[in-house]
Amino acid sequence: MPGLSRAEIEDAYRQYAHSVLRRAQRLLGSAPEAHEVLQEVFMTLLEKPAQFAGRSALLTWLYSATTHACLNRLRNARSRSELAARHGEALLPPSSWCAPDQAVAVRRLLAGLREELAAVAVYHHLDQMTLEESAEALGCSRRKVAYLLAELREHLSRVEKPSDLPVL
Repeated sequence: MPGLSRAEIEDAYRQYAHSVLRRAQRLLGSAPEAHEVLQEVFMTLLEKPAQFAGRSALLTWLYSATTHACLNRLRNARSRSELAARHGEALLPPSSWCAPDQAVAVRRLLAGLREELAAVAVYHHLDQMTLEESAEALGCSRRKVAYLLAELREHLSRVEKPSDLPVL
């Protein structure tokens, strides 16, 4: 399937917008930013319908696109938060994955990882997807997910983590 028609995209919006929005809110902890990501993801489909090549289910593609958009925002927020921290401003709102006091640490950790590692951390550890589900969401093999998880564990063993960080 080489892309989606405008009607298919409109149907997808009606059917999946709530799932995309919920995913973005869970990752970002901010309703306004989640709404922006929702619009970005569907605008991408409208402007470049061939982005969805039909190699996975549409919902899987939407989750992947939403995750990547949110991780990019978290990385950008990290840069902004470093500036904000110098001026004593609050960093990030709490998350539904963990206690509010842990949310900032989780987002900082995700923002510091390269995209593939951050995505596998979200899919496998936070979403509790299986290796197969994570592989489908990432568009790679189960073996690649296992290698990424091993790399993530190795990375986490080398970085200083706040004591209030939930176990990943």
